[in-house]
Amino acid sequence: MGAQLRVYRRRIRSVQATKKITRAMELIAASRIVKAQQRVAAARPYAQEMRRALSAAASGTRVDHPLLRSGGPRRRAAVLVLSSDRGLAGAYSSNAIREADALTRLLTDEGLEVVPYLVGRKASAFYRFRNRTIGGEWTGFTEAPQYSDALAIAETLVAEFDKPYEDGGVDEIHVVYTHFRNMAVQDVAVLRVLPIEVVEEEASAEAAPEGQAVALYNFEPSVEQVLDALLRQYVAHLIYTCLLESSASELAARRRAMKSATDNAEELIRTYTRLANAARQAEITQEISEIVGGADALASATKGSE
Repeated sequence: MGAQLRVYRRRIRSVQATKKITRAMELIAASRIVKAQQRVAAARPYAQEMRRALSAAASGTRVDHPLLRSGGPRRRAAVLVLSSDRGLAGAYSSNAIREADALTRLLTDEGLEVVPYLVGRKASAFYRFRNRTIGGEWTGFTEAPQYSDALAIAETLVAEFDKPYEDGGVDEIHVVYTHFRNMAVQDVAVLRVLPIEVVEEEASAEAAPEGQAVALYNFEPSVEQVLDALLRQYVAHLIYTCLLESSASELAARRRAMKSATDNAEELIRTYTRLANAARQAEITQEISEIVGGADALASATKGSE
C-alpha cells in the first residue's frame, strides 16, 4: 500500500507541474489575442477601401494587365498554406493542411499541376516528411506577422505569376488560411489571390449607401501606372490580412486547447487524490488491524503463561 501511495503522490506532483505550464500558456494566449483581434479589425477597412480604389482604377482603363487576366490557359497553380510555427494549438494547423490537400486534389483533377508554398513550421514539416516538392517556405513569424513578411511572400508569388509557364511560372495563386470569426469559431477558408477578379461598380449616387458620399478618383500620372502599383500592393495586403486572420485564429485555438488541457489536469488531480486517499485509508486500516491483532496475540500469550 505504501508503494502505491507514493506512486499516486508522484503522479499528482507531475500533473500539477503540467497544469502550471498549460495555465500559463492559456493566459499568454488570452493576453495576446486581444492585440491580434485589434490588428485584424484595423486591417479590414483598409482592404475594403483598397478594393474600391482598385475597382475604380480597373473600370477606368481598358489595359490588359497581367494580374487581371482571366479565361486563359490553366496549367499550373500555386497554393499558399498558412499554418503555425508552434504546436499546442489543437487542430489549427492540421485543419489548414487537410484543406490544402483537398484543394490540391481538386486542382489536380482539373488538370493543373500544383506547387505548394508554405508558411509555418508545421506545414513545412508535414510536406518534408512526405518528400513533397515545395516551391517556397517562410517560418518564424506566424504568431505575430508583420507587413514586411507579407510583402516578401507577395513578391515571390507575383514573380512566379509573371513568369511564363515554360520557365516554371504559375497561372493561379490560392491561399489556404484560417478565417477568424470570434473566440469560439475559426473556419478554414480558401481564397484565390491571382488572377484578381475586379467587379466594376457604377460610381453613382444610387450605388452609394444612404448618407455616404461617392468617392471620385483622379489618377496621376496615368491609370495604367497607378493600377500596376495598386495591384501589387493589393496582393501584399491581401496576404497580410490572411496572415493576421490566421494569427488570431492560432491564438484562439491555443487558448482553447490549453484551457481544455488545464481542465483535464484538474480532473486528473482530483482522481489521483481520491485514489491516494483511498490507498492511505487502506494503509491505515491495515496498520490498525495489525496492531489489534498483535495486541490480541500478546494478551493471549500472557494468559497462556499464567
